[in-house]
Amino acid sequence: MSNFKKTTVKMDAARTELHELLNLTGEEISINNMPAGEQIPFAHKHKQNEEVYGVISGKGIMNIDGEDIVLNAGDWMRVDPSAKRQLRAADDSAISYICIQTKAGSLDEFTGKDGVLA
Repeated sequence: MSNFKKTTVKMDAARTELHELLNLTGEEISINNMPAGEQIPFAHKHKQNEEVYGVISGKGIMNIDGEDIVLNAGDWMRVDPSAKRQLRAADDSAISYICIQTKAGSLDEFTGKDGVLA
């Protein structure tokens, strides 16, 4: 059995979830494209998972606990599990973003301490 898995993703799909495509076991990653004026159809929060959003292109607004935060290409944002969130694309711009979801507090060591010479 190989110790890696590679996939190719069409970058124009509305949403691509990578957990099955890459057999992910420690995080959920999705690549998302939302047309101008569209929004995630529901506000949500999580029981234990934090989310990191990275804006690849375009702009949008993330509403977190009633506060609107403007997001632009190059912005990265971490959201606590308990925060109520809903993302929408700007009225005049589509938004493309990556969402990474992991259990809050689960990372014991960062690369500098976890990596070892092979």
